[in-house]
Order: sequence, then structure tokens, then C-alpha cells
Amino acid sequence: MSEPLISSTLFTFLLVFLAEIGDKSQIVCMSLASRYKASQVFFGAIAAFVLLNGAAVILGASLTQFIPTHIMTAIASGVFFIFGIQALLAKPETDDEDNSSIGKSIFISTLLIIVVAEFGDKTQLAVATLSTTENPFGVWSGASLALIATTALGVYIGQRWLTKLNPNVINKLSGSLFILFAVIMLISLIRMI
Repeated sequence: MSEPLISSTLFTFLLVFLAEIGDKSQIVCMSLASRYKASQVFFGAIAAFVLLNGAAVILGASLTQFIPTHIMTAIASGVFFIFGIQALLAKPETDDEDNSSIGKSIFISTLLIIVVAEFGDKTQLAVATLSTTENPFGVWSGASLALIATTALGVYIGQRWLTKLNPNVINKLSGSLFILFAVIMLISLIRMI
């Protein structure tokens, strides 16, 4: 490997990893992993991040020229609000329910939540900007590896610790977090306009 590739990968990894610790996508993964199959949440999130990082690197800083940030923020806020209401109204799952179709829907739901929530956010814009001055493959690799690491951490915490809580508490907490993120995005949208 060439030195610029390694330095681009390491620099991007460090930047993205530190930026994403405690970020909304990690909290979403924790919340989903506490209620659903961890592998589906993990792979759904990873698929979303790989796609988002690829789009950021390929299109560079021009991504937001096609879809205005305020429109993506409004969509993300709406999606988070809907998921919040669904979580607040959800009944706890029982072990005898058929979970065979849940895995696919959780994978897709996680992928969509992450894509909508993270499209055009500060990390994706940082990746797009870095790819204009650094080795693009190094930027993509570093960002993807950092997001895999933070997602794994979030899923682990969700599975390991949050599953010990009462499912009703998880639903209320999860729903409240989604609605909180929706409100934060709406406030951000109002400031943009």
C-alpha cells in the first residue's frame, strides 16, 4: 500500500470514529439491537454506511447540490417521528411470535433509517470534502471501517445491556429518542430556512 492511501485511511478513520461516538446513528443501532436481531441491525447499518460513504466519495462535495439539505432534514425528521410513534405504541414481542420475516424487515428498516438520517450530515460532508484532497479509496475505507466499529459498539451495547430492561421501557425510551431526534432535526431545519 502506498503511504498516501494508509495516511488517508488512518486520518479518516480517526476523524469519523471520534465524530460518530454517541451520534444519532449509533444510538439508533443501540435501540434497535435491544429489540431485534443484532446481526440484522448491524448489517443493515453497515450496508447503509458503505452506500453513503461510496456516494460521498464518488460525488464529492456536490451531493447537496442535487438534494437540498433542508429537504433531507425535513424527510429525516418525518421518518424519525414516525418511527418514534411506532415505538411508543409498540407492544412487547413474545417469544412465540414468528420472527422469520422480522429479520429482513429489520435489515431494510435499519438501512433506510440510517440512509435518511445520515444523508448529508456532517460526517458524510466531511467524507465528501476529504475525498477531494485525500486518496478517495483511503477516505472511503477509513470512513467505512470507523462506522463499522462504532456500529458494532452500539449493537453490542444494545444487545448486552439494553436487552436486560423491560421491553415496555425500551419501547418508550426508543420512541422518545426517535421523537427527540425528529425535534432536533426540525429545529435545525427552522434555522436553515
